[in-house]
Amino acid sequence: MDKQQQAQQQLAPLRAQIDSIDSQLVQLLAARASVTADVGKVKQQFALPVYVPEREQTLLSARREQALEQQVSPELVEDVLRRVMRESYATQESHFVCCRPGGGKVVVVGGAGALGQRFVSLFQRSGYQVVVLEQADWPNADELCADAALVLLAVPITLTEQLIHQLPVLPATCVLADLTSIKQQPLSAMLAKHPGPVVGLHPMFGPDITNLVKQVVVVCDGRFSGQYQWLLQQLSVWGAELATQTASEHDKAMQLIQAMRHFSSLVYGSHLAEEQADLAQLLQLSSPIYRLELAMVGRLFAQNAELYADIMLSSADVAALLERYQQRFGELLQLLKNQDKAGLMAQFGKGQQFFGELAEQFLQESKQLLQKAADSRS
Repeated sequence: MDKQQQAQQQLAPLRAQIDSIDSQLVQLLAARASVTADVGKVKQQFALPVYVPEREQTLLSARREQALEQQVSPELVEDVLRRVMRESYATQESHFVCCRPGGGKVVVVGGAGALGQRFVSLFQRSGYQVVVLEQADWPNADELCADAALVLLAVPITLTEQLIHQLPVLPATCVLADLTSIKQQPLSAMLAKHPGPVVGLHPMFGPDITNLVKQVVVVCDGRFSGQYQWLLQQLSVWGAELATQTASEHDKAMQLIQAMRHFSSLVYGSHLAEEQADLAQLLQLSSPIYRLELAMVGRLFAQNAELYADIMLSSADVAALLERYQQRFGELLQLLKNQDKAGLMAQFGKGQQFFGELAEQFLQESKQLLQKAADSRS
């Protein structure tokens, strides 16, 4: 018997043990999924959020301690559990409790769009009567909006104010809300249009998400906040994390979070195209971090061009911000041209001081992302 045969002979029973253990793992996952489905039913019965961060952190901490006792990598255990919990959240969202006493009618303007459809589905699964108002339905807008508990605008930025003005007179207690990625102008338009409760919402996610767990929704108060608390509770029940901001604070932050990043990605992607870069070669030679950065640029070009152009054009302040960015880019480029290593390091130090302790946090978070990117590479 040669060495290869000897190795296979010794490996065979060990592999059989692994197969048996893996089979038990699958059975345990199935049992856990059954329990989490029951947990979801209880949560919905009592209007509890799908996602409870304190409970999740307690569970992970306990299992990490157990892993150390069993001489198993706590990082491995946490990674596995996070993936399992992400799946369990999905199993808990087939139906949701209705947070508004008596339910009621929800009118989604633009409900046939990608993001609109996402919210139509959520409200339907929560027991509301959902009506979609699209362009062809405007002649019947009075009838469609009659007795509405909520009118929610999920339309492009460029159409939002126009459609707010076109709305019929709404019931006094009807909540008027929008999902636009800018807030000051739509909020002002809604306040001028409707004397009842008004709130501006900005979901910080796209329609391709699987659920709202851990997704941020920015809330900008308009008027009579007590009368739209049921809507905020509904968002929490769906799993969203709410971040309250004034409209002006929101719009200023979005210039940095959205408009500037999208523009930078657009420039980077356009530059690669003009340079006729070999994307296949770049991917082949890229480590996970560079592959991930390239993916974040590339995903922009899989999106709706008009939507992202509208975001970048949403405020005149964006151009001024990007001009300052261009100036700083030029200053650092000059350091590079001058071979000024000390100057470049000084700029690096300025960034280190600015990010402070968050730099280490971001390093650890990025390590987890990079590991997942490496695992998924075929």
